[in-house]
Amino acid sequence: MALNKDIHKVMVIGSGPIIIGQAAEFDYAGNQACRALKSLGLEVCLVNSNPATLMTDPHMADEIYIEPLTLKTIERIIEKEKPDSLLSTLGGQTALTLSMELAKSGFLEKHGVKLLGANPLTIDKAEDRQMFKDTMLKINQPVIPSKVVTTYEDAIDFVHNEIGLPAIIRPAFTLGGTGGGICHTEAELDEIVKNGLHRSPIHQILVEKCISGWKEIEFEVMRDSAGNVITVCS
Repeated sequence: MALNKDIHKVMVIGSGPIIIGQAAEFDYAGNQACRALKSLGLEVCLVNSNPATLMTDPHMADEIYIEPLTLKTIERIIEKEKPDSLLSTLGGQTALTLSMELAKSGFLEKHGVKLLGANPLTIDKAEDRQMFKDTMLKINQPVIPSKVVTTYEDAIDFVHNEIGLPAIIRPAFTLGGTGGGICHTEAELDEIVKNGLHRSPIHQILVEKCISGWKEIEFEVMRDSAGNVITVCS
């Protein structure tokens, strides 16, 4: 694919510390992305809160900011560096959440910054539990009985009247599923539902029938806009 001539300076958001949900592969991927961008003659501005990474080596980017990965920090650096593009798909949940906040608030549009890698709608379809479920049903893919709720009462009602215990609680837009879990008892249901709603930045959880004991088969592929597909792992 030919390089978009409108892209001259790209900001890359790193993943920060290596924790559950944001492992070392993000550092490696970000490292390769910075190399690729620089090889194309683009100016690269990197933001990462973790100095002990490959990404923050001096030769990886033209400008490197080792600062907290917060909304205010990213906004300040964008205003100073004036990138025309933002690449956030290599920084785990933290970078995705930050990019969505910047996009939905209108900050990126106001400053003429284009989101690369994945647009807000695509990120929403993967992160928003209801949108993901609707997308799967639209392409005739089977889904486990579930319901997206935003209140404690709706969650308890769905479990009691539709799926029973055990049930799985999955908060939306949280790092590595933080706040979720499997509920085997009424006490666990009460605690995890409340915690999941609290942890989700949009106060949304998916209440799902537990299928513990089933075999999980994972098959990952990558596809570009031209329809080229490769298997990543299985």
